[in-house]
Amino acid sequence: MENNNQASLFLDYVYEIYNTMRSKEISLVYEGEITHEITKAFTSLTESNMGKEQENSSVQRKVFHVMVECLQNISKHSEAGDMYQSKDGRGIFMIHKNDNKYSITTGNAILNENIASLKAMLDNINSKNKEELKALYKKQIKEGRLSEKKGAGLGFIDIARKTGNKLEYNFREVDETTSFFILTSTVLRIN
Repeated sequence: MENNNQASLFLDYVYEIYNTMRSKEISLVYEGEITHEITKAFTSLTESNMGKEQENSSVQRKVFHVMVECLQNISKHSEAGDMYQSKDGRGIFMIHKNDNKYSITTGNAILNENIASLKAMLDNINSKNKEELKALYKKQIKEGRLSEKKGAGLGFIDIARKTGNKLEYNFREVDETTSFFILTSTVLRIN
């Protein structure tokens, strides 16, 4: 009897997730390791969905660009923590659409010691206008402060430049060493 009750509760949970996704117009959700193959599959799925809806090609390009940058960010910068007991490169990815915009949301574990510098970088990017972002992007490339793991924030700068919108972010503490970093990037559907 207990197994039937657990199965029924799980099915209720699945149905609740389904209804939530439909009501919030979430077209894609994924949790797991982010690889190059996963990125290709998501862009292909999104291209197909946007094509069916005859989305503006400029909007499609921006959404694809943001998706790739966000997924690469998870792949390169996610930190394995006790919470996940898994490899780096694991996170959550979600696309939400409404009449006015697409929202691309990602989340991944990061070390608490990296929060201050990441927050400072994101706040700096959000404080810039279009021309200042262009100059900052060129400066970061010219100074060559790129490394495999640390980066120079080029992906975040590029997302802000391409979308013309501020980067929304939050940190949720997991434990004394790890937090969950949530980033939402917005692409307007109406220009």
